[in-house]
Amino acid sequence: MTRSLTLLAILAVVLTACGDDDSSGSSEPAARTAEERQAAETTPAETEETRSDTAAAPAAPRRGPLLKLRDSQFGPVLFDGRDRALYLFTRDRGKTSRCYGGCAVAWPPFYAKGRPRAGKGVDADLLGTTTRRNGRRQVTYKGQPLYFYVSDPKGQVLCNDIAEFGGTWFALTAAGDPPA
Repeated sequence: MTRSLTLLAILAVVLTACGDDDSSGSSEPAARTAEERQAAETTPAETEETRSDTAAAPAAPRRGPLLKLRDSQFGPVLFDGRDRALYLFTRDRGKTSRCYGGCAVAWPPFYAKGRPRAGKGVDADLLGTTTRRNGRRQVTYKGQPLYFYVSDPKGQVLCNDIAEFGGTWFALTAAGDPPA
């Protein structure tokens, strides 16, 4: 209960309108909180499934997250299978994420438990993953780690071309570039 209240307090502080620039980047205790929060999202069924997989015969490869194109006010851009807009962060260098701490609370990484899947209009050759400091795999597109914006409504892009956390956030076209 206390942990839930702490997480809610952190989210309340972070959930300001996108565009409020905070170039402080990372705070190690907050990074652990954000990473722990996302690790805690594993459901009891997933935990039980994982336990039974280790005792049983090798499991079939997990179906990974879906990426698809969806129309937006910026033209067709990438969304996940749950209609959440995906973003790149210009501060990242290659496949290395530089979004931790408060940044990862406001801009949660797009994690993959299986191999990412390309929906209609998405180039499967541009899909990949990278490993974050916590060991979890983050989806990449055209070699760039992908993120969500925590306050985006389903099916909408609110934070394209926003300077925050020492870089700029952009939605992505099917080519893996910011919209024109």
